[in-house]
Amino acid sequence: MLKRLTVPALLLSLFVAAAPAWAAETLDATPRTAVMSAYQPEWVLLQSELQGRKDYVVNGTVFATGTLEGKPVLLFLSGISMVNAAMTTQLALDHFTVDRIVFSGIAGGVDPDLTIGDVVVPEQWSEYLEAVFAREKDGTYELPAHADKPPSHFGMIFPQPVKIINGDATEKRNWFPVDPALLAVARTVASATVLQDCAGQKCLGHQPKIVVGGNGVSGQAFVDNKAFREYARSAFAAEVLDMESAAVAHVAYVNAKPFIAFRSLSDLAGGGEGENEIGTFFQLASDNAAKVVRAFLKALK
Repeated sequence: MLKRLTVPALLLSLFVAAAPAWAAETLDATPRTAVMSAYQPEWVLLQSELQGRKDYVVNGTVFATGTLEGKPVLLFLSGISMVNAAMTTQLALDHFTVDRIVFSGIAGGVDPDLTIGDVVVPEQWSEYLEAVFAREKDGTYELPAHADKPPSHFGMIFPQPVKIINGDATEKRNWFPVDPALLAVARTVASATVLQDCAGQKCLGHQPKIVVGGNGVSGQAFVDNKAFREYARSAFAAEVLDMESAAVAHVAYVNAKPFIAFRSLSDLAGGGEGENEIGTFFQLASDNAAKVVRAFLKALK
């Protein structure tokens, strides 16, 4: 038996059926450059230079608006690792007017020609730990029928492209590109910026440099293993690896937002002679990344 609706109830039901999903509340309408870092020490210098600061708290994340190098910015922490980075990036896009996304932070070096304190600005990023852990059979590995066969693998770990749902279609993507216009600005800044080689009493034995271009990779694992570092270099031609940038690039790509990441090396991802150096040089590396980001913001139109 059909239930008879009154006219007001019928109108209400039609309105609900036709209405779009409610948009998230916009907390600040000023178009801004989002400048994000993974954890607290990475944004100390950026926060100290922020002018006209106003804070907003969304789901426990502090978003700070203001100006930096004369440009309207939105500063916030992504949290460490891929899910945190993706979640906070989308949160920022949902509640603020973001024109572009810039990541500033530390990373592990993969290219043996790079050294601690260098700042790397890759032109594309891969979620390199998206993978199948393959079945071992008769001394080799067997992939399931649905899996892609990559050019190389690390033992049972076979990298796979990320699958992005777009309506009824599925896009497979191995790399997420950095915005070419932002990369061009970074190249200009690189030639005119001198990095620091000391943090307090801790000094490097070399002058750090800025490298623009090449590949970066990101995944959930903190890498302190020489063999895996060498594999990442061989398989992905990676200069640098971290735990957030590719996730942010993924969100930026889906939302059609320009993205770029500045990563300064705090360690050599298992390549150092002694124990991991991140505890010694993370602040120097963080400050160098922030210094380049500030110069980059200043150079933006």
